[in-house]
Amino acid sequence: MTRKRGLGRGLDALIPPGEGLGSGEGGILQVPLYEISRNPRQPRSDFDVGALEELAESIRRHGVLQPLLATRDPSGTGYILIAGERRWLASQMAGIPTIPVILRPAHEQQRLELALIENLQRTDLGPLDCAEGYRQLAEDFDLSHDEIAERLGKSRVAVTNTLRLLKLPPSVRDALASGKISEGHARALLALPSPQAQAAALKAILDRGLSVRQTEDLVRRLTGRSRPSLRRRSRSPEESALEEQLRQLLGTRVILRRGRRGGSLEIYFYSDEELNTLVDRILRTE
Repeated sequence: MTRKRGLGRGLDALIPPGEGLGSGEGGILQVPLYEISRNPRQPRSDFDVGALEELAESIRRHGVLQPLLATRDPSGTGYILIAGERRWLASQMAGIPTIPVILRPAHEQQRLELALIENLQRTDLGPLDCAEGYRQLAEDFDLSHDEIAERLGKSRVAVTNTLRLLKLPPSVRDALASGKISEGHARALLALPSPQAQAAALKAILDRGLSVRQTEDLVRRLTGRSRPSLRRRSRSPEESALEEQLRQLLGTRVILRRGRRGGSLEIYFYSDEELNTLVDRILRTE
């Protein structure tokens, strides 16, 4: 049997099929909005106001069709939201008094994990918000990158690469959060040796409208690395497919270059930890 991967297992485990609609744990309650508190471990830092207004209008017309997930506040008063913050905020905008809630027991670490799972499943969580959630799991709950990856259905390399974004200077993080640059741009800038160099390269990206590939070339020049001498000829579909297969397998940038006799395979890494992971993957035998 093929093992089921991905994020769905997280919420499925919390809301198993066939639960009754009683008033206890696992059932659906109608809870006053004012009794629900925001999850302090919510990884998302901001929400699209326009999208919230559209959701609020839908709730005014049709109600909340999917219950929130919450747990009882340890203080004994009210509830703490686990998943469904967009619906909770939009319901406040819509002015409805109560909202359907499924209650599940969850400690602090589970609330963070499940908030991450819900955001990754249902909407695009920004890379910096995602990185902050991973950071909390790593530092506050002492989870390794492997453990974070397993819990959230991600690759270990993806977790490590995302966490590295938090090392960028504020100007670069702001540009990434606002959509002025992509995650690919930001990762390329991590190869520069100082925040000052990264900020200067960011200015060049914004002023000249550089693509990710052009940014990588700029970083290569700034770090004194020469361009590969082999010119890239036209690629066959088979070569392109093999390159993409290697990228998916290793979880990092891979370039296949052909020469007159043979060629080279370039595998990129951005930290000693990522290098060790790549070596393990390449040497691992089933």
